[in-house]
Amino acid sequence: MLKNKNFATRADAEIVATALSDFLREKKFADFRRLTEEIPAVDLAIIFEECDPDVRALFFRLLSKEKAAESFVEMPPELQRSLVELFTDRELADLLSEMYVDDTVDLIEEMPANVVKRILKQADPEMRSSINQILRYPEYSAGSIMTTEYVSLRPHMTVEEAILRIRRQGVDKETIYTCYVTDSSRKLLGLVSVKDLLLAADDETPIREIMTTNVIYASTSTDQEEVARMLTKYSFLALPVVDKDNHYRGFISKSRILDAYREQLVNISQNDD
Repeated sequence: MLKNKNFATRADAEIVATALSDFLREKKFADFRRLTEEIPAVDLAIIFEECDPDVRALFFRLLSKEKAAESFVEMPPELQRSLVELFTDRELADLLSEMYVDDTVDLIEEMPANVVKRILKQADPEMRSSINQILRYPEYSAGSIMTTEYVSLRPHMTVEEAILRIRRQGVDKETIYTCYVTDSSRKLLGLVSVKDLLLAADDETPIREIMTTNVIYASTSTDQEEVARMLTKYSFLALPVVDKDNHYRGFISKSRILDAYREQLVNISQNDD
């Protein structure tokens, strides 16, 4: 009944929050899991906020890892902070392992220093390196909002090898539909879509023969408004980001730009208050 439901009002969320709270108090955990798996993460975050505080910890712990991470990033910062303070180190590490780096950076920027220290301690070395890299870029620049988790391909790879790499590495990447081609020093050479790979005439065809080399990109210092204009002008779903030496650093999706603008509006509103 609730599958794919969008909660237009807080009243809708309160009704479901009450039902889920009752499931938890009555230890009907199977019913709880069945219902929460049917609810989109953005709605689940609203419902979670409406739940009684005394069941929130159990509520979150009973979610699947993927659903927990997806709903967590949709929560307001004060609710995220209260949850982080309840987490054990193991739970925090598990959550971070399911989150994209850009979402983790957003979380860090909203947290006090003691919470940030704990988050960085539980992040794995690769994530810590990516977080520190993004935090060095100016606010509202392409570098500060780009996604650094991607599947990169090499020009000498065959179509078959490229598809195999996507299968192996693409599970926890934000997008795999467009893959960027780089050399051994990560210089951006071109791009290839999954459609290009699937429709290639021969599995042994080298990527260099089917990739697009005239790539439109942003630099890490490009303002996010310019990135938004480029995405709109060229009808791109994503835009690669390179540094001053043309080394590929990440990409920005349309959804990421929208998230960045939403965060900016929230900050402006809070400052006005």
